[in-house]
Amino acid sequence: MANYNLYTDEELFLLLKEGNHRAYAILYDRYWAILFRYSRKILQNDEESRDVVQDVFVMLWSKAETLHIQISLSCFLYAATRNSILKLFQRGKVKANYLSSLTQFLDDENNTTDHLVRDRELARRIEHEVSLLPPKMRAVFELSRKSHLSHREIASQMEISDKTVKKQMANALKILRLKLGTLFFLIF
Repeated sequence: MANYNLYTDEELFLLLKEGNHRAYAILYDRYWAILFRYSRKILQNDEESRDVVQDVFVMLWSKAETLHIQISLSCFLYAATRNSILKLFQRGKVKANYLSSLTQFLDDENNTTDHLVRDRELARRIEHEVSLLPPKMRAVFELSRKSHLSHREIASQMEISDKTVKKQMANALKILRLKLGTLFFLIF
């Protein structure tokens, strides 16, 4: 049996192209630690460095038959490791950009369709419930909430007493509280 440890990288690579597992194992043992240190120096992370080197060796095994290496195997492995690190950085940047964009989208509630639909539905429901109030009560409520008039101004405009305005507002709010439930506390 041949001692593969004495073979050159190029000889081992030729055997690897033929599917020789032992040649692959020798190359793995020969370069794993070196490529790991190279990757860790750049990434500063052991786990990611292991993954990068593993990906390089998986690629070497799976594409060995079709690879045509024009440079030394060691240069090829360093370049493949560097490219794998760059892809990792790119994925991280894309992921960070995506998460940033998603966060901004979710934080910006004023522009979300869902928020606008909920606002319209809520406004429609409030308008409907206000329209069901008795006419005088509705007029007092709308002058207070839509026109932002004081009780005294409403009393003067409608030619009723301040006490009547307060009573009409209290009754309107009571009715709306019953009809709108928890939504009432968010609005008024």
